[in-house]
Amino acid sequence: MGIIRRLVVQVRPYYGRIAWSVAMMFVGTALVAVQPMLIQQAVDRVFQGGEWALLFPIALAIVLATVVRAAINYYERISMEWVAQRTIYDLRNAVYRHLQTMSFSFYDKAETGQLMSRATADVETLRRFLSFGVLRLVGSTLTLVVVMVLLFSMNWRLTLVSLATMPVLIGAVWHFATRVRPRYRLIQEQLGDITNVLQEAISGVRVVRAYAQEEREIERFRRENQRYLDLNIAAVRLWAFYFPLMALLGGLGSTVILWYGGSQVVRGELTIGQMVAFQTLLMQLIMPIRMIGWLVNMATQASAAGQRVYEVLDTAPEVKEKPGAKVLQRVKGHVRFEDVNFSYDGKTEVLEGLSLDVPAGQTVALLGATGSGKSSIINLIPRFYDVTAGRVTVDGLDIRDVTLQSLRANIGIVLQETFLFSASLKDNIAYGQSYAKEADIIAAAKAARIHEFIVSLPAGYDTAVGERGVGLSGGQKQRVAIARALLMNPRILILDEATSSVDTQTEHLIQQALHVLMQNRTTFVVAQRLSTIKRADQIIVLKDGRVIQRGRHEELLLTDGVYQEIYNLQFRSQEDGIGIGGERPCAEGR
Repeated sequence: MGIIRRLVVQVRPYYGRIAWSVAMMFVGTALVAVQPMLIQQAVDRVFQGGEWALLFPIALAIVLATVVRAAINYYERISMEWVAQRTIYDLRNAVYRHLQTMSFSFYDKAETGQLMSRATADVETLRRFLSFGVLRLVGSTLTLVVVMVLLFSMNWRLTLVSLATMPVLIGAVWHFATRVRPRYRLIQEQLGDITNVLQEAISGVRVVRAYAQEEREIERFRRENQRYLDLNIAAVRLWAFYFPLMALLGGLGSTVILWYGGSQVVRGELTIGQMVAFQTLLMQLIMPIRMIGWLVNMATQASAAGQRVYEVLDTAPEVKEKPGAKVLQRVKGHVRFEDVNFSYDGKTEVLEGLSLDVPAGQTVALLGATGSGKSSIINLIPRFYDVTAGRVTVDGLDIRDVTLQSLRANIGIVLQETFLFSASLKDNIAYGQSYAKEADIIAAAKAARIHEFIVSLPAGYDTAVGERGVGLSGGQKQRVAIARALLMNPRILILDEATSSVDTQTEHLIQQALHVLMQNRTTFVVAQRLSTIKRADQIIVLKDGRVIQRGRHEELLLTDGVYQEIYNLQFRSQEDGIGIGGERPCAEGR
């Protein structure tokens, strides 16, 4: 019921249209009483009383009442469907908007397929309930009330007898609801699992084919699909048992009327017309009663789906803006880490007591083994995560005191895993600056050394790339990503192994451009290339989340330590491969 109450709140903006729909339902329900009364008059006065002149007017009145009720049902259904569609439109937008505000930590744990299922299949289940279930629920309730009043006013004894099975029917409905609700929750979760398997298989299709694991993935999907089938069949068995039971209990009322009502007709306590009218009204009552099971079935599905949707909406982002956060204007780029601790799970510290002072315009190279904390440092600067202790400042301002949008507008990022959208190359480059001029887009592409490739394509900058950049090489995708970051003209630049997917010749060209573009920018580089390391103003060597060495390349080479070991293992071959003038591009060390 908590989920249903939240849905009721969700439709609040459309209460006016709902009130109009309910008013039409009242009129339509009132017409329910008209037909039985007209039938009673036809039987008692026309067929038994011989007033044949009334036959045509009564028949015409019955036809008109039927037509008017059909028209009302049509308009109330259109109105409620409009409300449902608008409500779900708002809810779907709210879910997507909320997902866009969630922190990286949320996506570290969430499964993509489950999120997709909640934003699509679960929301659609709520729409069906709102558009049809609520309509029938309100209409059936009104019909029950009106018909019950009419039945008791006509013959209260016969009404009590005909409703003798009602307590059993209500008990059956309640028992059905309590048993089927948890099953529908499992069904919705299993649908999310199927979506997750499908999404992974499609995203990783190249890995699947490369390792010839098609049959394994087919079997994996079959198992999940089989479980989904079994859960649905279990639910079907429940309502396949309870629905006929509800119909049986409702139908017993008609049998009782024929027996008890017939005896009253024989004794002259009830006319045949009244008997027919009573039976007709009871049939109007039986239909809503029979629908109760179906409506409970819809409501339990909606409850399970709504619980999953609202779980997402109720999850608060870990990284959020303070009330009254300042808008960060164009910064100089002075970044400081002040005694920073950081943990992803709240238990294991990834960074401990980290302090860095990076003046504006400096280039900092981060080195260290896997898990040393390099990625954590660059993820803290744009507040993808929040520190657990200490603080990170930009130009002296704690980044938790400024708006996320203004902070990230001052930072350009090129991640190791390049992501491109299914759009044109121009749109991908201008993703962070949607109103950028074409000349600026071209300038950024030239700086990233991707312009010549783009203009060689038949559609040039309007060339559409496939999903995640399919159709481009790794180096081409990375240069597009570099152009995207450079177009923002950020004061702070983050390069997470930005040249890791390019060949040595392309890397040499990009390094030339980056060398110019890094001037007067604060740049954090996670790199495995010697050319980047040698140009850095500071080299920070990390181990287990702590700074164990810092300095320039020449200084660190003269000191025994981890940097010298890394240099000898990874960069000595690159150094040996560079000519005296240092112009020839080096090969990456292994």
